[in-house]
Amino acid sequence: MKNRRVVLVHGGAWAVPDEEKEPHLEGVRSAVTQGWDVLSQGGSSLDAVVEAVRLMESNPALNAGRGSVLNLEGEVELDAGIMDGKTLAAGAVASVRGIENPIELARKVMDSTPHVMLAGPGAVSFARQQGMSTCDPSVLIEPRERARWKVARKQAERLDPGDTVGAVACDEEGHLASATSTGGSLLKLPGRVGDAPIVGAGLYADDQLGAASSTGWGEGSIRVAMAFRAVSLIASSGAAKAAHEAIRILESRTGGRGGIILIDPEGNPGFHFNTPSMAHAYMKDGMAEPVVGI
Repeated sequence: MKNRRVVLVHGGAWAVPDEEKEPHLEGVRSAVTQGWDVLSQGGSSLDAVVEAVRLMESNPALNAGRGSVLNLEGEVELDAGIMDGKTLAAGAVASVRGIENPIELARKVMDSTPHVMLAGPGAVSFARQQGMSTCDPSVLIEPRERARWKVARKQAERLDPGDTVGAVACDEEGHLASATSTGGSLLKLPGRVGDAPIVGAGLYADDQLGAASSTGWGEGSIRVAMAFRAVSLIASSGAAKAAHEAIRILESRTGGRGGIILIDPEGNPGFHFNTPSMAHAYMKDGMAEPVVGI
C-alpha cells in the first residue's frame, strides 16, 4: 500500500505585520502548489521540497533568498539545508552571499560531495564550480528590509522576525524529505549561523520516523535539537501532538519562540507555533485545493 502524498510548507513564524500577511499567504500557497505539481507528475519528495523552497526563496515577501533580512553590516547572508528520509543523506550551506537559491546549492552539496555542509566563500566557490549563477549580493536586498534595518540600527536593538521558509513532503513511494532556508535574523553578527542548515535542529527527515522543518529563534531550536526531537515524538504522539510538544519544550526549556511543520511516515501532517503567526499551507491526496493559514 502506497503512502499518501503530501506537501506541507511554512513561510516563517513571527509577528507578521498586517500589510504583509497576504503576501505571506500567497507565497506559501504558490509554494505548496509548486511542490504538489512535482508529486503529481511522479516526482520525488526531494524534488518537491526543493521546488517549494526555491519558489519561496525567489519571493521577496519572505525571509529567504531575495528579500532576506540584513545582518549587522547591512548585508544578506543565507543558510539552507535539505535531507533525504530514504538514505539520511543531507546537504547544507551557511553564511553564503550572492546566491539567490541556496536550497539548490544545498542539494548539490548533498548530491555531489562527501560533505554535509559548506560555508561562506568556499560554498560560493563550489556553486560556481557546479555551474550555478551568482549575483551581486546587493541584488537580494529589498527596500523594505533596508528600511527595517535602518530603524533597528537606530534603535540599537535586534527587531528579530526570526522567520524562515521550509517544506516537508511524502511521495508516492512513501519516501520523506525536508528542506529549510533562511536569511537569518535581523542585525545578526556577520557569520552567524542559525538552525536552518543544521540537521536535527532546523530540519530532519527519516522514512522510519517522519520529517520536520523548524522556524523561529534559531539558537533555541539548536539547543533543543528541535526537528529531531519533534520527529522522535511522532511514534508515541502522532504528528499533530508531536508538533505541539516540540514547541512546548522549546518555550519551557529555552524561552524560545518559533514554529514547526512535520509529517509522519504515512504522510499525515502536523504543525504548531507560539508566535503571533506562521504562514503555512498543505496539500495531500484527495484535496482539490490546499489548506492555507497564518
